Amino acid sequence: MNRAMIPGLAVLTATLLSGCLSSGSSSDSNDVTPPQVITPERIQLSLLGRYSAGEYDVSAAEIPVYDPENRQIFVVNARNGAVDILDASDLSSPAYLSTLTVDDVAADAVVNSVAYFNGLLAVAIEASPKTEPGYAAIYDATTLERLSLTEVGAQPDMLVFSPDGSHLLVANEGEPSDDYQIDPEGSVTVISLDGSSISNVRTADFSAFNGQRQALQDAGVRIFGPNASVAEDMEPEYITVSADSTTAWVALQENNALARLDVASATITDILPLGFKDHGLPGNGLAASDDEDEINIRTWPGLVGMYHPDSISSYTVDGQTYIVTANEGDARAWGEDNQAYWDGDASQGFVEEIRLKHLVHRNGFARRVGDDMPAQLNQLANGALLNPDVFAYCGASAGEPGDCREDEMLGRLTVSWVDGYRKDASGNPVLFDASGTENPAGDRLMYDQIFAFGGRSFAVWDEDGNLVWDSRDQIEQFIASDECMAGSERSIPCKDFFNSNHSSGDSFGNRSDNKGPEPEGVAIATLGEKTFAFIGLERMGGILVYDVSNPSAPTFMDYYNTRENFILDPEDNLAEVGDLGPEGLVFVDAADSPNGEALLIVGNEVSGTTVIYQVNQLVD
Repeated sequence: MNRAMIPGLAVLTATLLSGCLSSGSSSDSNDVTPPQVITPERIQLSLLGRYSAGEYDVSAAEIPVYDPENRQIFVVNARNGAVDILDASDLSSPAYLSTLTVDDVAADAVVNSVAYFNGLLAVAIEASPKTEPGYAAIYDATTLERLSLTEVGAQPDMLVFSPDGSHLLVANEGEPSDDYQIDPEGSVTVISLDGSSISNVRTADFSAFNGQRQALQDAGVRIFGPNASVAEDMEPEYITVSADSTTAWVALQENNALARLDVASATITDILPLGFKDHGLPGNGLAASDDEDEINIRTWPGLVGMYHPDSISSYTVDGQTYIVTANEGDARAWGEDNQAYWDGDASQGFVEEIRLKHLVHRNGFARRVGDDMPAQLNQLANGALLNPDVFAYCGASAGEPGDCREDEMLGRLTVSWVDGYRKDASGNPVLFDASGTENPAGDRLMYDQIFAFGGRSFAVWDEDGNLVWDSRDQIEQFIASDECMAGSERSIPCKDFFNSNHSSGDSFGNRSDNKGPEPEGVAIATLGEKTFAFIGLERMGGILVYDVSNPSAPTFMDYYNTRENFILDPEDNLAEVGDLGPEGLVFVDAADSPNGEALLIVGNEVSGTTVIYQVNQLVD
């Protein structure tokens, strides 16, 4: 097969095509020939350069954006609560220029996210404490002069310009205080812009849904914060806006839903439940234990996954918008560092996660009080059982969990205790006695389903939140295969470090019990007549590339993981281990790139590195 680069793009050598990499260099913009707009048959990533903040596991590089006018990268450095500015003129060696701080906005304020549009840099600023209203600021990307500032909702976690630049939308996550005694309402701030000036600020909140709690829960929306209204329970995580700038979709991660927002009226019009992934179906398997020496991806009847998307993006096909979600998974875990909570004081926090083996132990919950037994669960009942009609395949019987709770089965899996147990028409638990017999005087919950965090996948949804396509168990299956190779030279067998953690060295299978590879970041690119999705895997690391031009049948293109060593302890060998924990991804069109080639820029929160990849467009 004869493969060649598309004319107008840098030529790939035969060595690169076989898996080796070359570094790129910049040239003066006057020397760059505008690339031809030709549709590639396939694309492949190669490493151009990286900048390291030199700080490990402190989120020193999170969300990047690119400024084509000044050839700069703005990247959120959560360690410093600020924005680092990098010179990207030389793509092989991006260099630190300066830092934009927000000390002048509010005392102890920190930056959570950034967005860029036509010379403007927007910054989401979290107040201290985080439960107080935050801010959105707009800066001149060249001079860093602050041009506009407005108060927004509590904990602005992400923001995005509409494609036409007429609006700036801010996702105010509104997480609770650590003891869950203060729970701000989640919201989206819709900021109307006249150039760089703010002309109007409105809040799209969820208060109109407060009277629909039961209907939303029946539809599959997770609303479960202690004493929370619907508006308080919603936690907007990420926003994507339609190509015509009229509609936005908001990821409600912990609620396992999307919200649809009408931009013109600044109104949340719908809350769209995403449903649950049946891990009992063929093709939906997962590896459930971190205590095995071998990879064991299999189906588990009775186990479902909560999609729990983190980053989302969107694109248009035949006039219809499709939303791409990275289905990371996220548990509510507040007060987990407070021993009083574990000792039984439910006013000190709220933790929804627990290992299955501790949830369904025949001796009940008392044995784990003071250790890892959520206080609210212990108040709800004295123990829990598995429905033997559902879980007989792993040995469950009346009153006995059998082998289901063994480490090599489901015992090690981190699950949510708030979902899956049998309830009556009023939503109260149906109680059983220790023998597994339904008994109003009993003290045991009966779990008909077990709910795991995340989909271990990425998915495509239509405008109404209907699932169009899901990668199912493709990610874990690929990592376990002979075809998957990690390292910048694509020479490290992924399967030898399957589901590795990013915060330790040789950690085979470490994340299998909890969200697996954790797809977290997503970026969308249009190249010619095709659309591609880049998916960042937070734990195993690396970037997956899919052609999503056909929303119902995406096809795999590439996987590139520039983690260079899976054995060394990262904390003591930061310079040698490469890139850990991809968080934010941004695509740069070839027309905006210093070398005339399409780029992907990734912020890696654990290694503190900002990495520039070239998107090589290939024809067969």
